[in-house]
Amino acid sequence: MEYRVAQLEALGRFLDEKKQDILEATALDMGKPPFEAEFSEILLCKNELNEMLNNLSHWMKDEHVDKNLTVVQRRTPDAVGVLQVTRLDSVFIRKDPYGVVLIIAPWNYPVHLLLVPLIGAIAAGNCVIIKPSEVTKNTERFVAEVLPGYLDKDCFAVVTAGVQETTRLLENKFDYIFYTGSPSVGRIVMAAAAKHLTPATLELGGKNPCYVSDTCDVQNVARRVAWGRFFNTGQTCVAPDYVLCSAEMREKLLPALREAITDFYGPNPRESPDFGRIVGDKQFQRLLMLLRSGRVVIGGQTDEEERYIAPTVLVDLQPSDPIMQEEIFGPILPIIIVANMDEAIDFINSHERPLVVYAFSSNDKVVNQVLERTSSGGFCGNDTLMHVTLTSLPFGGIGNSGLGMYHGKFTFDTFTHHRGCLHRGMGREALNALRYPPYSQQKLGIVRAASEVKRKGACTLL
Repeated sequence: MEYRVAQLEALGRFLDEKKQDILEATALDMGKPPFEAEFSEILLCKNELNEMLNNLSHWMKDEHVDKNLTVVQRRTPDAVGVLQVTRLDSVFIRKDPYGVVLIIAPWNYPVHLLLVPLIGAIAAGNCVIIKPSEVTKNTERFVAEVLPGYLDKDCFAVVTAGVQETTRLLENKFDYIFYTGSPSVGRIVMAAAAKHLTPATLELGGKNPCYVSDTCDVQNVARRVAWGRFFNTGQTCVAPDYVLCSAEMREKLLPALREAITDFYGPNPRESPDFGRIVGDKQFQRLLMLLRSGRVVIGGQTDEEERYIAPTVLVDLQPSDPIMQEEIFGPILPIIIVANMDEAIDFINSHERPLVVYAFSSNDKVVNQVLERTSSGGFCGNDTLMHVTLTSLPFGGIGNSGLGMYHGKFTFDTFTHHRGCLHRGMGREALNALRYPPYSQQKLGIVRAASEVKRKGACTLL
């Protein structure tokens, strides 16, 4: 424990001492505003770190569990014995590390999505190879040069790699792989892991639906949706990907969204210090292609040299349009018309299960209906993104949006092998006689009575 705590505290010093360098690197890579960078890349990492440090001594301990064998008098013609087999044993779950873990991080939150899994892997006692994204070159270079100076180089290493090098890296046998990125690459990672029967967590993406009912505070909805969609310039895996609402609600929502965008970023978001840029030329060109779908009603301005795309809202879309076929990952919000909640739920359920479902309504029954009748990695009612900030909630996908979960204790458990253990003394061999051959119906009856798990409230007639 002392070693793990020392490494975690070193990570804390890294976040404190290099805060300004992190802010500068993320600003160079994607124009990330200092507020957003400090909140998402530093504060949330420190929350995870402190959650580990506060609870590690408890989480690491052996977890003693119930024993289902009970004490039963055993009467035979020549002796009276007692069957109490596991009552004399030590039965517990040992929290073992997996061994050597590979963590592959994405570019959209290049520090947070690298360090949060690393914190859990260290807390669980693993050695770790971390691979930051090559897309955010300044952050990658900074992490590779600076982070190893804070950690034990014998147990923790940073690897810089592009696609070819990462493919070769995945040929090695790891004891656990943690990957965050797209579903298409997630399949490649899972196939590589399968060759060595290596367990893996895949944190992927998806098109997160956001249903807005006819009964809601339109101004509040607009502000919360706009913030969730345009935070980090829309380059967030849990951002609301599209809105589902009635035609009447759309007419109310559009002016409210326009007002919210102006309040947040001013009349020209391009000049706002609080609105970032697209991470690279490839990503920018992909978003330009997606902008051809539907009709622009808010925003739509672009600047290739700056990789700037204004906060944009699209309407008059078809489900077959390109922008509805893939995760957007940019500052574009499509609005799809549905007749009612039932149609919205049918639309959601006709697609792959997303990373999160959002629902807005002043009627709690509506929010609960969307929760109960859909399936997703997470759910957030009447807000966006905020469920991800809680270390008490598991974060992860389901189906196409991912496999496994983390945050807080869930991160520790993800990187921990829960080893079932029973420790029995060498004596009292007579107590084992009932389970040994030669068998008899009498022995079976006694063993059944002693070991059977009863349903609560049930009774046995003797």
